Amino acid sequence: MTDIETTRRAALGVLGASALAFAAAPATAGGHGGVDMSGKTVEWVIPFSESGGSARWANFYAPLLSEQLPGNPTVVVRYRPGAGSTAGANWFQEQDTADGTLVFGTSGSTQFPYLLGDPRVRYEYNDWQVVLASGVGGVAYLPPDLAGMMDGLDATPLQDTDFLWGSQGATRLDLVANLAWKMLGMTVDPIFGIEGRGDGRLMFERGEANIDYQTSPAYLRSVVPMVEDGLAVPMMTWGALDDDGNIVRDPTFPDIPTFKEVCEATPACETEGDAWDAWKAFFIAGFPAQKMVFLPATADADVVATFDKAFKDVIAQPDFAEKAATTLGIYPQMTGQAAENAKSLATEVPDSAKAFVVDWLQEAYGVSLD
Repeated sequence: MTDIETTRRAALGVLGASALAFAAAPATAGGHGGVDMSGKTVEWVIPFSESGGSARWANFYAPLLSEQLPGNPTVVVRYRPGAGSTAGANWFQEQDTADGTLVFGTSGSTQFPYLLGDPRVRYEYNDWQVVLASGVGGVAYLPPDLAGMMDGLDATPLQDTDFLWGSQGATRLDLVANLAWKMLGMTVDPIFGIEGRGDGRLMFERGEANIDYQTSPAYLRSVVPMVEDGLAVPMMTWGALDDDGNIVRDPTFPDIPTFKEVCEATPACETEGDAWDAWKAFFIAGFPAQKMVFLPATADADVVATFDKAFKDVIAQPDFAEKAATTLGIYPQMTGQAAENAKSLATEVPDSAKAFVVDWLQEAYGVSLD
């Protein structure tokens, strides 16, 4: 067993165990190391636009974090989109703020270019200090007329339809969706260059795209109303992981089949082999620990401890699980060693999976990462 496989197995166990902490996380003992943030403003920067799931996640946590940090500083979410989040991450890499007045929120679209060795990446996850890791899911959906073409879970009838969708980029989190649709034998042409998944949803709403997916926070807020109004129909979720690393139904959307179920029902798709192994590896890297909060490498140790305790205290609030389930979905929220393990899970994939995806990106989109 390789070191990466050992780390992934350990991290998967932590993700399963930390689901319990989602409902009842214990408060930690200890003070804040003398840190007082009275009168200060904490800028929580996300490298996306204000219309997607990352924005909803950050804006959910920001006031709760303010309540738990010593001195109750104002926590303001700032948006720094560009290059599918690479521009913002490159910017954060250069920051040397030490006093806790700057934190950075990433997603799978920040992780994947790093994993694939995208030459535009000038950031290093190992330099950043993680204080929160949030699991999340994703839901793909269709217009009602196209959803009605499916034969139960079998997507074969969709193979003769030309699909368009708005994508952040070939090497971003969207590769999970692009590869899934390819495995189902569908012809889905991405329009690359949107600044966030929320912009992709807007394309769907305007009729400029006829397929889309959103991460759970954005789906709950913006797509569920479309489903209720008969304007969209869920096709599948990407699923969730059980304690043994198996794909199971997403606990936030237990009535929606997973991609694995749809794949099993579609003759063109297989749940074993190189394509499946690569898809699952990048799904694991992109969703069970998709969103993370970091302090810069220069942040003082007592500042890091202060943020760690603050997030623990947020999660320990009696009404947190209910609030989070409504806004973010039912997923682990990890701090401390669990967050560190989740970071490892999200920033390492087997070499075989990387090689498959690199070759596929070149073949499918002419994207070279050499």
